[in-house]
Order: sequence, then C-alpha cells, then structure tokens
Amino acid sequence: MVTTRASKRRRKNQNVPTEEDEQEQPPQAEAEGIDDDSRKSADESPVVVLAHGAGAPSSSDWMIRWKGMLAKTLQAIEVVTFDYPYIAGGKRRAPPKAEKLVDFHCDIVRKAMAKYPGHPLVLAGKSMGSRVSCMVAGEKDIAVSAVVCLGYPLKGMSGAVRDDTLLQLKVPVMFVQGSKDGLCPLEKLEAVRKKMNSVAALHVIEGGDHSFKIGKKHLQSTGSNQEEAEQQAVEAIAAFVLENLKET
Repeated sequence: MVTTRASKRRRKNQNVPTEEDEQEQPPQAEAEGIDDDSRKSADESPVVVLAHGAGAPSSSDWMIRWKGMLAKTLQAIEVVTFDYPYIAGGKRRAPPKAEKLVDFHCDIVRKAMAKYPGHPLVLAGKSMGSRVSCMVAGEKDIAVSAVVCLGYPLKGMSGAVRDDTLLQLKVPVMFVQGSKDGLCPLEKLEAVRKKMNSVAALHVIEGGDHSFKIGKKHLQSTGSNQEEAEQQAVEAIAAFVLENLKET
C-alpha cells in the first residue's frame, strides 16, 4: 500500500505505485516491476548511502538483506554502508543524539559523491539512520535526489512527535513503515505528511513491526509471506526513486 502527497513547491500531481560487504561493481540483475523503456543508463544509476539503526551495525542480517535488495531493485552503482563511531569495531555504547552523527554521516556521503560524480544520490536509513539521513539531506553542499526512510522513528523516548527535520525537508522522501510500528503510528505520520513541503510518499507493510517483521498469525490470515511483503516494499521504493529522478 502506497500513498503519496504532491509537493507544494515542485508539482501538483504525482502517481506512485501502490534497522556488509560493499560491492564495487554495479549489480547486473534487472529491477523488478519497472518497464524496459524506463531502465536507467549507466550514468543514471544511483549511488545509495544506507545508514544503520541505533542498535545494530551495518553487518547485521537486516542491513545485509536490505542492502542487497536495494542494490538489485534500484540498479544502484553501489550501496554504501558504514558504522557510526559509537558502534564501530564491535563497540556497544549507547547511541548519541542523532544531531551528533550528522557530520560523520556527511563525510561518508561526500566520499560517495566524489567516487561517483554525476550519479544521482539516494540517502536511505533504518530507523535512527533514516532520521540522520533526513538531516544530512538538508546540508547545502549535498545534492540529494531522494531520501528513503525504513521505519522512521517519529516518536521520541518521551512520546513526543519529532517532526522538525521532516518539515524542513525540501527533497522527495519515501517512508516505508510497518503498520504495527509503535515508534511511528501511521495516523501521526499522516498528520506530519500533510504539513510537509516536500513530496512525501508512504508504503505500509501490513502487520509489520519497527523492523517490518510480520507476525505468523497475520501471515497465515493473509496468505502472504515476509519475503513477498519486503519485495513489494522495495519495488515501491524503486518506482518512487525512478519517478523523482525523472523530475530532476
């Protein structure tokens, strides 16, 4: 399920379909769900910078799986992953405030931009990593084509809605949220999306939690499976990114 709201600044109409080892070569597999006429040329293949969540590093199973899916379906020239200093090298310290991670994250992004000049830049992140990605997207010297938020942590520890960063965004953003994610109630996200000035699309993984894990009862009742649900989400991401690359 995907919903989208048109940007107040860019256009009136847009249709969007309904928390590792880095690869040096672009993936050869074709993206699913995208017509041949819409295939990107080599120079248009995006470079994706994917940030991990607060509790697990880039080597987690979740991150490795999503890195692979994004690389394949977005036909990315590379999906760059990294570890924030507080968790690098097997450290298990508590994460600092998201704002304190922005400078480090920016350095990673700038290196990716320098490595692949001329390629569209997509910032993606799991939970906390998505929030920092949105902050990085606001930096003046970083030209971002789109931001992909995988389980955006809209509610803070106090329960307050953290929407300041989202309301300042001027680049297209795609939210992928589990319908049972306690850190991002869909009704609260919808209220924020209505106030945003950027294109803000949403794909909901029905029955999914903060990491998109779907309970067995829900899977049985719907006749679906985890892999299917995640593949549908990544195809929605690819369609959103492709649409917005055409606009730039």
